[in-house]
Amino acid sequence: MTTRCRDCFRTVTDGTTGRCPTCHSPRLLSHSELDRLLIAHIDCDAFYASVEKRDDPSLRDQPVIIGGGRRGVVSTACYLARISGVRSAMPMFKARRLCPDAVVVRPNMAKYVDVSKEIRGLMTSLTPLVEPLSIDEAFLDLTGTARLHKARPVTLLSRLAATVERDIGITLSVGLSYNKFLAKLASDLDKPRGFTVIGRAEAVDFLSRRPISDIWGVGKRLNQRLNRDGIRRIGDLSQFEDNELLARYGAIGGRLARFARGEDGRSVHPSRAAKSISAETTFNDDLAQFDALTQQLWRLCEKVSRRLKRNELAGRVITLKLKTAGFQTRTRRHSLAAPTQLADVLYAEGLVLLRKEVDGTPFRLIGIGASGLGSDLDADPPDFLEPAKDRAKQVELTMDKVRARFGNAAITKGRALRSSGRRSNNPGAGKSSAS
Repeated sequence: MTTRCRDCFRTVTDGTTGRCPTCHSPRLLSHSELDRLLIAHIDCDAFYASVEKRDDPSLRDQPVIIGGGRRGVVSTACYLARISGVRSAMPMFKARRLCPDAVVVRPNMAKYVDVSKEIRGLMTSLTPLVEPLSIDEAFLDLTGTARLHKARPVTLLSRLAATVERDIGITLSVGLSYNKFLAKLASDLDKPRGFTVIGRAEAVDFLSRRPISDIWGVGKRLNQRLNRDGIRRIGDLSQFEDNELLARYGAIGGRLARFARGEDGRSVHPSRAAKSISAETTFNDDLAQFDALTQQLWRLCEKVSRRLKRNELAGRVITLKLKTAGFQTRTRRHSLAAPTQLADVLYAEGLVLLRKEVDGTPFRLIGIGASGLGSDLDADPPDFLEPAKDRAKQVELTMDKVRARFGNAAITKGRALRSSGRRSNNPGAGKSSAS
């Protein structure tokens, strides 16, 4: 059995007293496979809320919810707020009812991205094999790092967590195992400031007692279906052959079978590219009129366009998202002949999709996104049959140059001015995402 201290990073060889004999820390890691496990998942603890508490010490001992707006949703809640039952994606009215003393802070994505980049830089200093999953979590493959850094992976990860806490001012939790599925599961078991290890020897037995929803990809609907079929814990899958799971549940059935045995052959891919770029907004009041919806749509198209240009990307598939007052989601897509990164093209395609959905139904949310991403070198080629399109492209690119020099408010289109009178106060208003 190998035991290492998370605080002074020393190997503990004395008798088990529950504390490190050098620094007296109780944060000891003991596992027979500790020095042989190489796949880690790192997850920042209540990331947005932690950054806000770091920047405003008066929030430190208070429950904090990142979100806002009468009809918005919770982006993140600190652990004090979670004790009251507040969870991410919960409607704000419900979160406020559960935790009336909470301080609500609007999200500042630019600040969170900057902090994320700092942490990502520390990760890549350990290994080039870093696969981001989102702004606040990533996989690391630490193969070969012991020889490079003259320290075991578990020590490198402990040092990383300590450095982030000391120099950046937030905490993170670590999961260490022999594959991605188990590493991600482990990182969530002992939050905050956790470090959980799952080895090969105990993996199947450990998994057998876990709820089936712990398997990556088992969402609410599949979980309900599996429960109806008598599968509530991962161990319940052992009563089925692989072929039967495939026949019952399709491709996800194969994943269920493999993960239940602790098998996951996926590698850590350091250049995990965004699959889509999107933005959405939730309204203060439901909207049903076409004109009112189009005003919101234009602002979102501009946001998506800016992100595409900033990342030198273009999208071939345009997706419109609508959520009804009854929380039913409608998603409509259209593929373009050539990829685009222009707000005007996004807007034009979005209008076509939107016009088919406006039937008097009140909507609480609208979103627009671009997927099928590729290089901007292929974006918006000249159209000799429609020279007006090329002129519109040049106008937009000229506006981009003016904004880059003088700010986004320096120049705008008339439709943007018409939409400015109905801006949502929801934290998700204009929320952009990449995945």
